This record gives sequence, C-alpha cells and structure tokens, in this order.
Amino acid sequence: MRLFSQLSWYFIREWRRYLGAVFLLIIIALLQLLPPKIVGAIVDGVTHQQMSNARLLMWIGVMLSTAVVVYLLRYVWRVLLFGASYQLAVELRQDFYRQLSRQHPEFYLRHRTGDLIARATNDVDRVVFAAGEGVLTLVDSLVMGLAVLLVMSTQISWQLTLLALLPMPVMALVIKHYGDQLHQRFKLAQAAFSSLNDQTQQSLTSIRMIKAFGLEDHQSGQFADIAHDTGKKNLRVARIDARFDPTIYMAIGMSNLLAIGGGSWLVWHGSMTLGQLTSFVMYLGLMIWPMLALAWMFNIVERGSAAWGRIRSLLAEAPTVADGSKTLSEERGHLQIAVREFCYPGAKYPSLRHVNVNLKPGQMLGLCGPTGAGKSTLLSLIQRHFDITQGDIRYHGISLPQLRLDSWRSRMAVVSQTPFLFSDTVANNIALGRPTASQGDIEQAARLANVHDDILRLPQGYETEVGERGVMLSGGQKQRISIARALLLDTEILILDDALSAVDGRTEHLILHNLQQWGAGKTVIISAHRLSALTEASEILVLQNGAVAQRGQHDELVAVNGWYQDMYRYQQIEAALEEDETEKGVPHG
Repeated sequence: MRLFSQLSWYFIREWRRYLGAVFLLIIIALLQLLPPKIVGAIVDGVTHQQMSNARLLMWIGVMLSTAVVVYLLRYVWRVLLFGASYQLAVELRQDFYRQLSRQHPEFYLRHRTGDLIARATNDVDRVVFAAGEGVLTLVDSLVMGLAVLLVMSTQISWQLTLLALLPMPVMALVIKHYGDQLHQRFKLAQAAFSSLNDQTQQSLTSIRMIKAFGLEDHQSGQFADIAHDTGKKNLRVARIDARFDPTIYMAIGMSNLLAIGGGSWLVWHGSMTLGQLTSFVMYLGLMIWPMLALAWMFNIVERGSAAWGRIRSLLAEAPTVADGSKTLSEERGHLQIAVREFCYPGAKYPSLRHVNVNLKPGQMLGLCGPTGAGKSTLLSLIQRHFDITQGDIRYHGISLPQLRLDSWRSRMAVVSQTPFLFSDTVANNIALGRPTASQGDIEQAARLANVHDDILRLPQGYETEVGERGVMLSGGQKQRISIARALLLDTEILILDDALSAVDGRTEHLILHNLQQWGAGKTVIISAHRLSALTEASEILVLQNGAVAQRGQHDELVAVNGWYQDMYRYQQIEAALEEDETEKGVPHG
C-alpha cells in the first residue's frame, strides 16, 4: 500500500479526475445493491401470492434500467481513471528520458542499456497499472464491500452477517503474507527481465560480429540460459499469483456454507423469511468481487511498488557532473587546459598527469600517442563528461564547472571515433544539430567532409535511408557523414577524436585541406593515430602513459628522436609499400 503514498503527489495534482472516478464508483456500488433487494421482494411477493403482473414487470424494468445506468457510468469512470493513469505514464517516461539525457558516461558505466530500457517500459507499465487498475480495485472493493456489509447487517441480520464473515480475517492475513512474498519475487523477476532485455539488445546490435565469428550457437546458448533463468523467476511469481484465487474462493465457500446453514436455521425458527435469505445469499455473492478485487489489488500494488522502487532509484541519481550558472559571451576565447592529475571513478591509477595547453582561436591542437595513452580521456575532460579534481580547464578565463553545460557544449562540435548514425535519411543525419538547415547548407557541409559524391551515388541520394546505426554504409562513409554533421554546426571549437581512421590517405588530405579553409579563426583539436592528419597542427602533444612525452610542431617532432619520429617513419614505409602493391596490381585488404 505504500505505493499509493509514494504516488500521492500525482493523485493530489489530478484530484479532479480521481475524485470524479471515485464518486461514480460509489454511485455504481449503490445501484448494484438494488437488484438483490428487488429479487428478495419479488420472491416474498410470489411466495405469498401478493405480486401482480404489472408490479413484477415494473421491478424487472427497474433492474434493466439500473443495468443500463451502471454500464454508462462504468464507461465514464474508466475514461476518467485510466486517462489519468496513462498521463502518468507519459510524465514518468518524460522524466526518465530527461534523467538519462542529463547523465554522463560514468552513469552508463554502471547501468546497462537493456536494464534502462526495461525500466522505461516494463516497470513504468507496472506503476501505471497500479495507479489505474490498482486504485479502481481498492476503491471498488472497499465501497462495494462496505455497502454490502452495511445492508446485510442492518436490513437483514447482523448475527448472520457476523457468522458469514468469520473466514475473512484468516483470508486477509494469508493474502498479506502472499503480498510480501510477491514483492520480493517480482523484484527479482524484473531484474531477470532486465538481463534478458540487455542480452537481446547486445545480440541485435552486434549481429554482424556474431555472424562473422560464427558465434550464432554460442549466443543462442547464452540467450537460452538467461531466458531459462528469467522463466524460473517468473514461474516463482506465478506460483504466488496462483495462491490468491483459491484462498479467496475457499474463504467465500466457507462464508456461503455458514450463511446457508445459519440462514436456514433462522428461516426454520421464523426469524427470517425465505426472500430475505435469498437476498442475503445474493448480497454475499456480491462480496466475491470485493474479495477478489482486494487480492488482485495486493497483487497489482506489490508489483507496482517493486517497479516504482527500481524507477525511483534511477530518477534519484544526481548527475556526477553538476551544471554551472555562468554563460559565455559571444566572442571567441582562449581554451586553457591545466590537468595536474585525473583518475576515472574507481580506477587506482591516473589516466592523465601534468597536461598543460593554451589554445587561441584559429589554432589547431594535435593529439597522438600509443593506444591507451589518454587522448580520448583529455577530449572527454574538455567536453566535461567528467570533472577534474586536480587541475582546471578554462574558457574565457572561466572554469568549466562554473559554466552552464548547454552554454559550453553549444560552442563545440564533436566527431567521436565510433560515429553513430540514426535510422533516418542521410540529410537528416547531417542536419541532426541544425534541423532547420537548408539543403544547400547540408550539401556544402558534405562537400567539406568529402562525402557529397558518395551520397549522390546512393539510391535516393540525400533522401536515402541509411538503416539502423548506418548499417548500409561503409566505415569511412559513416565517419565523413559525422564530420559533415559537425561542420554544419559551424561552432568555434571542433573536436575530431580519431575521426579519420577509416578513410584513405587521399581522402584524409582533402578533408584536412577543407578544414583549414573552414577553420579560419576557429579552434580545432584532432586526435589521430595516423600522423599525416597532424602535419598542419599549431602544436602536437605526444601522450604516453597519460603524460606529455613530447610536444611541438610536426617538423620539430620528426627531427627529434622519440615515439613521434619512429611512428612517422614506420607509417611512411607502410604507405610506400601499399602504394607499391597498388601499382603492381596486388590486391590490398
């Protein structure tokens, strides 16, 4: 029942809808009390031969009219009650999505995608079901049950009512015990469903790799194990579910037995008429729904309570990177990076140490180094995916934690090393950051990214649907479309995180040449493994083990012994061998 108190904020806000539905439920409950009373009067009238045909038809007409009115009122309260609960679903999912969009990479290190999807769909459905069907069953069972008890005890016999209700306290205790068990088991079942959802999501998104490695049977086996575990946990929930109805029917059966036995004794001794006993048994039949509804309500609410706990725990998580309060002026500014030390959450060793850079508008910073040297980490800090505990990054002389996140990130366009395309047209993917961009602007950005001709060769050109995650495009095409998307934003800072790794050398040269023209007066930061992408950089940082091992311009670094010189010579030899193989017609993979 604590779920109702947890959702009280919504019930209070939508009190008109809920109060209207409750009022109609009370009217319906009162109207349902008429038929047993009328049937009892008809039985007594026919038994004593005091019922005329006209009077009999009148009572039948009253019962039919009551049924029609009850039908119409049920329709209205369903619109009121379930309309309110469906609105709760919309708001919860909006809050859920807003919370996810506010979170940073550290949050997604702890939460799996499948689990988040399960909470946004299945768990929200359970909470909404409790806010609609749960409220209905609670109010309906209480109103109907109390009204029937009141009529049975005051209008017929309070002694027989007391006798018939003897099994009910025992039933209530048993149902409460079942409810506690259901809460725990359903919580485990929902967690298992999240795992199943996560496995499904991973299998679908990595289907190409699974087929390439011939892992279909292995993945099917893993999925079968998780599905089996989920089935076992849901079966444990079903076993508790299955106990509710038999318990209730046993209690109601005992109540009927006591009512008929005690009522027959009262009729035999003249304390009650046969018509009154008939009405009493019909009223007791009306108690079946409140009892079933009460058990059903416990079931619904316990499921909803377990689901709400999972949703609330996620909604309560504050972003690890707090929003600032300051906004930036329109002028372009200096980007000052001074990282003394940075460790990822939970890591024992720092990923960056003693990195200092001062970037002026119009300059290009190049980042290179071995895999795991800290290049992407530095770019994440610039984007403020994480906060620095030892050091600072400033723009316009203002520390990034003091800036509003939207104000800071609106100054940047980022192309990551794993480009993501939506299942939409090529044009819409390029215009993601500027939905109002004209076709001419989109095509100009595509030309700068050297992907315009590739797009024109697609079946419908810019209107071609690229499929989920850009499945129909090559890696180089996806990277260049992502670059075009960033260039269309025309921001003052452009970050390319190994965004040219999937294109050939000639295409890379053309893109970099275009970037020089586009980036006049703008700050460009390029992280790359292929050093030819950094030849025009104003300054290059060579990172090794999270620290700056070398720094300078391309010509300076090539002339000095070190990682940069060795890697540049190796890549030149590799490029020469590839060119030689191409000239000889040797296929190159």
